[in-house]
Amino acid sequence: MTAPATEPATPADAEPAGEDHPVLLLRLAGPLQSWGVRSAFNRRDTGAEPTKSGVIGLLAASVGMSREEPLGDLLGLRLGIRVDQPGTLLRDYHTVSDYRGRPLPQAGVTAKGTQKPTSPVKHTHVTARYYLQDAVFIAAISGPRGLLLTLETALRAPAFPLALGRRSCPPTQPLCLGIRSTDMESALRTEPWQPSAHARKQYAARLGRERRLGRPAHPPTIDRSATLEDPNGHDVLQDAPVSFDPHLRTFTSRRVRHTWLSIPSGYHNADSDAHNGPADDADHDPFALLGW
Repeated sequence: MTAPATEPATPADAEPAGEDHPVLLLRLAGPLQSWGVRSAFNRRDTGAEPTKSGVIGLLAASVGMSREEPLGDLLGLRLGIRVDQPGTLLRDYHTVSDYRGRPLPQAGVTAKGTQKPTSPVKHTHVTARYYLQDAVFIAAISGPRGLLLTLETALRAPAFPLALGRRSCPPTQPLCLGIRSTDMESALRTEPWQPSAHARKQYAARLGRERRLGRPAHPPTIDRSATLEDPNGHDVLQDAPVSFDPHLRTFTSRRVRHTWLSIPSGYHNADSDAHNGPADDADHDPFALLGW
């Protein structure tokens, strides 16, 4: 990987970042997701939320771009992520060995360019890969309407198979929720909660127990955390892609801000009385928002 660029790369003909753009909403859900933020030798981690490089990679695959192609207009897109279901961390244990029974090579090479054998001799190498299981995220992609329309069409009939961070992590449907004619934060604030049916029932049952109702509680709204790309944000993430070329993979930084959004819960039988109202009232345990 090359050294990261110091400034975000933006096409010369991109529209000013400050202008209002419509938003394309994606539901990123599947049995497994893995959004790499760093990998070193025998360990491949996953971030707690989708990365911008992972989402842009998914969009590039949908329109049929090869890894060597310049990302062009995709560089100017802005990203917001809402955590609807954080999921749980899964550690996948791997071992690597040579089927011929030969010692494994090491990273170092000889003067002739061949890999040196391990010393002392090593026949098995242990690696670990980390995934998020049963997680659901809403991704809001802000950009010019014409580009978003092209991406929406491609996502519904992608040129290449799509994945949630790694090829082994296909998304479930629905993936594309459509275009919203509003800003990023408003789109994430008004889109109904999108958890699995099981998680929805679990939340209602737990909330009912916490409030000692003797039945599940169905609040009309629920609080969810969100990370919004914002040039005035106080946090910096090093996950904005510049190039996916395997020989020149380059990333740059972007500023984000973290917030909580009160969103429609989507319960069809939402309680209307004050005691069983919004999930953020005084008797609500905030750790329940994390699925604990």
